[in-house]
Amino acid sequence: MTAAIEAVGLGKEYGSLWALRNCFLSIPTGRIVGLVGPNGAGKSTLLSIVMGLTHPTCGNAFVAEGLRAGTEAALAEVAYLAQDHALYRRFSVEDHLSLGRNLNPRFDYAFARSRIDEVGIPLARAAGKLSGGEQAQLALTLALAKRSSILLLDEPVASLDPMARRAFMAQLMTTTADTGATVMLSSHVVSELERVCDYLVVLARSEVQVAGDVDDLLARHRRLVGPATSTDAPYGVEAVIERTDTARQSSLVALVSGPVPDPAWESHALSLEDLALAYLGSPDAACQPRPRLTVTEGGWT
Repeated sequence: MTAAIEAVGLGKEYGSLWALRNCFLSIPTGRIVGLVGPNGAGKSTLLSIVMGLTHPTCGNAFVAEGLRAGTEAALAEVAYLAQDHALYRRFSVEDHLSLGRNLNPRFDYAFARSRIDEVGIPLARAAGKLSGGEQAQLALTLALAKRSSILLLDEPVASLDPMARRAFMAQLMTTTADTGATVMLSSHVVSELERVCDYLVVLARSEVQVAGDVDDLLARHRRLVGPATSTDAPYGVEAVIERTDTARQSSLVALVSGPVPDPAWESHALSLEDLALAYLGSPDAACQPRPRLTVTEGGWT
């Protein structure tokens, strides 16, 4: 399995605060990765390090099967779309396309022009005069036209209304499906990612909580509902991720090794949002240790 993005012991410290720490990841090539976590979890820091905009305090990041992040060779393989879209307000749309062509050797100017025409954005209009949705589409066009093998998107739809969000995501998926690029898309809203992502990374408290193929993660986690009198997890549970107790019953989100045979416990499938929220945990559980799980070719680690 080739890795499009790899983090080895990655960490970033600002003063006495760790924005990211103890980060180990190996993202397979060609996946659509949902990077999920609350504000301040370390999502932007991770993306910035992978892009080469931020130097890590410790560890290393690699892209495109072994290129060290931030090197000239690595920069050609990564396109980055920041949350604020990073456009020049006084530059026209055409100015942005020309700038992209002059700064990036693989920039597909014909594709960029065609896509801008398709979404109906006037070439002569200044970026500062565009709507939020139009600015997002221009920024996405510039990132896609770079023709990089990896696309990093930091909260790209945070400022868009629901209809614009859906159109943005649909166009992103259509274009990346044609190119085979690896996409890492950050958000703190899991429902935005559930329809498009096939790989999940959950960040909380500056650390990776879980990472892996979505289908494998959902297959290995279950919601178990059983008697409130039981303080122990049933046979077949490898780790309890979240537990809720009432006077009548207990509900567990658990990592399981297979079917749970105890008839006192009902087993239910989880949605991706349920799974992510369980690993994110409540504020009261912020200091509780949680297993960090990663799906690899050899199984679970």
